[in-house]
Amino acid sequence: MTARLRWFAFALVALMVGAGSSSQAQDYPSRFIRVIVGPGPDITARLVGAKITEVLGQQVVVEPRPGAGGTIAAQAVAGAPPDGYTLLLASASYTINTAMGQSPLDLGRDFAPIALVATVPFVLVVHPALAAKSLAELVALAKANPGKLNYASSGIGTPPHLAGELFKSMAGIDVVHVPFREANAALNAVVGGSVEMMFSIASTAVAQMSGNTVRGIGVTSPTASLLVPGLPSIAQSGLAGFAVIGWNGFVAPKGTSPVIIGKLNAALQRGLDDPELRQRLGSAGYEPAGRNSPDDFAQFIQSDTAKWIALVEKTNMKGH
Repeated sequence: MTARLRWFAFALVALMVGAGSSSQAQDYPSRFIRVIVGPGPDITARLVGAKITEVLGQQVVVEPRPGAGGTIAAQAVAGAPPDGYTLLLASASYTINTAMGQSPLDLGRDFAPIALVATVPFVLVVHPALAAKSLAELVALAKANPGKLNYASSGIGTPPHLAGELFKSMAGIDVVHVPFREANAALNAVVGGSVEMMFSIASTAVAQMSGNTVRGIGVTSPTASLLVPGLPSIAQSGLAGFAVIGWNGFVAPKGTSPVIIGKLNAALQRGLDDPELRQRLGSAGYEPAGRNSPDDFAQFIQSDTAKWIALVEKTNMKGH
């Protein structure tokens, strides 16, 4: 075979493969879609997955794969074929993993963003007996007692941990981190009084605040949240610029066809426009995201990663 014939054969094969891939993307989805969930609850994946099923006509199967701070789930999706049938429910844990150097995978580099679907603030809560009823009083108490107050978290490298370190850094205080294996154990320590404070996910914090087992100091969203009525944000209470947001969004393996990404994004946007889904997400303790494109979500991931990298470098947390 001459060089010209070999080139022609190669080009013909490439054209046929491209045409096949394009056809598969246009026919997508033709079978069930898996959504793999790493750390945190899978309720967002189940609520939103039901809407994807309704819109696209194929069943969404939610598959929890906890462990290793999300690395197990992320590796399962990163190594899957980029055909749109294996997705990851991404969260702040993944951008923090990148910042902390705890995973070989980077959410922005190794995946194809689809859409942000929900956010959730944390609440800075303290034991009711602590002599601080506002952010200013808490900061003043911590400054008067350096190294004597403790804050709990659900583990090193988790969002509540980094929220605590950001709070320490921005407020200029010295409080001691006490990591627990999971969030309920950390909150129980605050309720029991063995630890003075923690950043608790909003839905859990509100339940405890209602029972007067903890006192809410402020929410971590930039402004007050409807999920925590009557409580100001930490930023509005004197720590301007403070913001820590938990979030969920969907990503696919890198190299997934833009056509498939577009179909999934459109299905998610239709879901987020549905008042019933928005109500159900709200009842589960999440704030539904507004309309956003894959590029919007990519920029969100990049910004979140950069924020945590800056904090980790400033506080020398990497490797801890």
